[in-house]
Amino acid sequence: MWNGRRFHTFDYDCREHFGSKLYKLSLNAGFSCPNRDGTLDTRGCIFCSAGGSGDFAASPKLSVTEQIEAAKSLVASKNPSGRYIAYFQAYTNTYAPVERLEAVFTEAIYHPDIAALSIATRPDCLPAEVLELLARLQRIKPVTVELGLQTMHPHTAAFIRRGYPPETYEAAVHALQRIGVNIVTHLILGLPGESTADMLASVRYVCSLPLNGIKLQLLHVLKGTDLALYYQAHPEAFPLLHLQDYVDTLLACLAIIPPDIVIHRITGDGPK
Repeated sequence: MWNGRRFHTFDYDCREHFGSKLYKLSLNAGFSCPNRDGTLDTRGCIFCSAGGSGDFAASPKLSVTEQIEAAKSLVASKNPSGRYIAYFQAYTNTYAPVERLEAVFTEAIYHPDIAALSIATRPDCLPAEVLELLARLQRIKPVTVELGLQTMHPHTAAFIRRGYPPETYEAAVHALQRIGVNIVTHLILGLPGESTADMLASVRYVCSLPLNGIKLQLLHVLKGTDLALYYQAHPEAFPLLHLQDYVDTLLACLAIIPPDIVIHRITGDGPK
């Protein structure tokens, strides 16, 4: 039982490991993505916004320290501990020369108010030199790598233009486990063409691997994305989950997540 509940929540986990609640500060280092720069595609994943899922981060024109200070000012009144997680969220945050990655991550991890580092990336963007950097950073402060899998199903992955097979994800998980960083996987619930059984299969799949945490996100159809254009043209092609549908699906997912896997999120917000 975690804090009197069956579920191992992220809030409980932070209090256990750091002694207090921690707030994430969303940062944008100005990286790109192989799904945007032409390496794999130029359009990005079908659901991804122009901000690369980092719509709440400050401008990448600011230094990492300036972004941290700006983000702190928004939540400092709610965070008496004064300690935070530096969360590199926008685009693919290991997709740059390792020298640039080291400069960016080191600036964040040595900030006195930063207790841990969280890096969102793709499983196909973790070459050996980046893994070596992550291992060095892990010896300074705790590091979490967040992998955007979204689904285990090849037909859905092709539709959303994910750009890599499940085997790449599995290899990344095992590589990250070997260097001792925390591993969190993102899944999207309500992707076009997926049944509840399909979503549960994805949850079972990721939980069968050496995972530390999971994020569950309802599908957002955001303005300006290719998914929005597809939905406008084919509104009958896939139903969007209503609140009760999502709650029912979410409860079914939570019921099969092992209690040692930390649940980081059960929903999310798009920019209003």
